Amino acid sequence: MRSIGEMARDGGLSVSALRFYDRAGVLVPAWVDPVSSYRWYEPEQLPEARLLARLRRAGMPLADIRLVLAGWAGADTELVRGLLEAHLRRLELGLSDARSEFSTLRALLDRRENPMTSLRTAAATSATRVSTSPLELAAALDTVRFAAGSDPELPMLAGVLFDVEGDELRLVATDRYRMAVARTRTTGHDGPRTQVLVPLPLADAMRALLTGGEPVRLVVEGDRVTLEAGDRQTAGQVVGHEFPDYRRLIHLPAGRRVPIDTAAFRAALENGPVRTSEAGEPDGGPRDLSVLRVAEDGTVVVCDDGDAGDAGDAGDAGDDDRDNVGVNREFLLHALTAGARDELVLELGAPTAPLVIRRPDDEDAFSLLMPVRLEN
Repeated sequence: MRSIGEMARDGGLSVSALRFYDRAGVLVPAWVDPVSSYRWYEPEQLPEARLLARLRRAGMPLADIRLVLAGWAGADTELVRGLLEAHLRRLELGLSDARSEFSTLRALLDRRENPMTSLRTAAATSATRVSTSPLELAAALDTVRFAAGSDPELPMLAGVLFDVEGDELRLVATDRYRMAVARTRTTGHDGPRTQVLVPLPLADAMRALLTGGEPVRLVVEGDRVTLEAGDRQTAGQVVGHEFPDYRRLIHLPAGRRVPIDTAAFRAALENGPVRTSEAGEPDGGPRDLSVLRVAEDGTVVVCDDGDAGDAGDAGDAGDDDRDNVGVNREFLLHALTAGARDELVLELGAPTAPLVIRRPDDEDAFSLLMPVRLEN
């Protein structure tokens, strides 16, 4: 028999996905150890796992996948073929509807005035030069870098926004599912606000220069940005796309703020229970969620989802999810690292509101994580 790890490796599914499909009754292990609750699979289940992985990549709903697997096991090729063709028709109709809606949206966008135009024009007609501390700029880049996007279909997110206004430089990055904002103080700028989107390779090259103690200088001229550190410099072209207006995203209703010990909270996340979800993720695949709740004593606890055998914890199975917040555990761990503090502040609002991770000593440096809908 195959262990769950072997089945995951050979079947093209993650271990957490196999647990999810077991609970959903889609791919049930042949045997579960009554002592350790470890799952084991028959060799004959490997083709089913591979088929399941293909169907999920094609976006087929779980209800239809159950029927396809049943038809596949029973050699009912007519049923399987009918389900595949029906799903393909749905995808084609959905794509047609989406094209129509996007055509309308593009027309609306063409008629709207782009609020970034005046900023880009000002930057193109006169150079912007500011000086800042290399330590502060390095810390700001470290705070936001993890949240930058990597989707080739969304090039406007594949970089770090440098927003210069007055005596402040704000750095912002987002991939739609998370966003991080940081700032550093500057001198030497008395012109109009300037925004440029720095591609990630250039942002990383800038970070590598920030090792000294003397102030560094950032220069924006047209579509080119340069960072000068003593006798060293790195430069390149900015991303030719407009970054979303992040200011509209950070003014959120205040949630409940809870101080946390970063190391202890990280250990609770890494060793605590997880719930698997396939909703609201970048690639549509299953992800491990941490389910958070503010306890009566004012602390944040990681809730159990009821799968005590796999989590290794009995916990509080059967929790009511109405007051719980589900969040991508990997994203949350990255945000804790980017926070770079022994103590941080979690801000939790409604289950549908973003989770905010703040530094207690700097309100302007924070990460924002979109919640994931919890399914009972």
